[in-house]
Amino acid sequence: MSEEESVEERKVKVLLKLRKYKLIKKDKDKEVTTYVVKTPKEKKKMLIWCIPKDKTVGIAYLNRISKAMKEAKIERGILITGGRYTHAVKQACKKKKIELLPKNFPVFDIFEHQLVPKHEILTEEEKKEVLEKYKVQPYQLPQIKASDPAVKVIGAKPGDILRIIRKSPTAGEHIAYRYVVE
Repeated sequence: MSEEESVEERKVKVLLKLRKYKLIKKDKDKEVTTYVVKTPKEKKKMLIWCIPKDKTVGIAYLNRISKAMKEAKIERGILITGGRYTHAVKQACKKKKIELLPKNFPVFDIFEHQLVPKHEILTEEEKKEVLEKYKVQPYQLPQIKASDPAVKVIGAKPGDILRIIRKSPTAGEHIAYRYVVE
C-alpha cells in the first residue's frame, strides 16, 4: 500500500474486487479522485467519486458529480467520502442514480474472514428456479436488510435474492437464500 493512497481509494479497490467492476480510467486532482468503471451485469459505465475524508458532502458536490456523469454519458454513480452526507444529498441521490457509500464501508474484503460466508446475488433465471423449487414468493424467504455490511459490499438492492454459501463440517456446504429488504 502506498503512502498517498487514501482510505476512500482503498474502499474503491474493495468495490472493484467484490462487485467485479472493471476499471477503465482513473483521474486524480487535489479535491477528488474519479474512477470510470464498467459493471459486470449490465455492461454499462459507472462513475465513482472519492472525496477526501472529513468533508461534508452537500448539494454542490452532488451537482458536480451529476454534471460529470452527464458529460461522460454515464447513468449511474457512486460517491465515497470519509465525511458525512447532508440530508438534502441523501434525498436527491436516488433521483440522480447515485449510490452513497456509508462511512463504515469496509476497507478490506470482509469475505476473507472465516466467519463471513460467501454472498451472491441471484440472476433473474436463478431467482425463478429457486422460487419454483421451494414453491414460495420472494417475501416468504428469510429476509436480510439492505444495510447489512455484506449486502452493501456486493451491491444488492431491496428485491434481490441472495445465495449464502456456508462451509459446514458435517454437511460440507450449506446453501441458504435471503430476500433483501429496505
